[in-house]
Amino acid sequence: PRFVDPPRPSMPRDIEYSEKYCDSKYEYRHVILPKEMTKQMPKGRLLLEGEWRGLGVQQSRGWEHYEIHKPEPHILLFRRPLGTDPRTGKIDPKLLKDALAKNHQQ
Repeated sequence: PRFVDPPRPSMPRDIEYSEKYCDSKYEYRHVILPKEMTKQMPKGRLLLEGEWRGLGVQQSRGWEHYEIHKPEPHILLFRRPLGTDPRTGKIDPKLLKDALAKNHQQ
């Protein structure tokens, strides 16, 4: 049998990334996919990391797809705990302390 990689988007540059924003627990961002890409997405459930990366979404480690915005399924909502090390995807106590201090100043 011959295995075929899942199709990659032909134009990943069409994927738009928001600035990051946060609350007292999480850092957030949303990613806007071209609307035609929703045909490649599973319906009615959150995407696993391998699935959103397979669609061409490129971001550091630790992000999770946490909510489906039903009116606009091509907009993926992501979050990760404050203090997440973008290289490892794990919470770093120093980064967490810095993030909480920064968030408190705002």
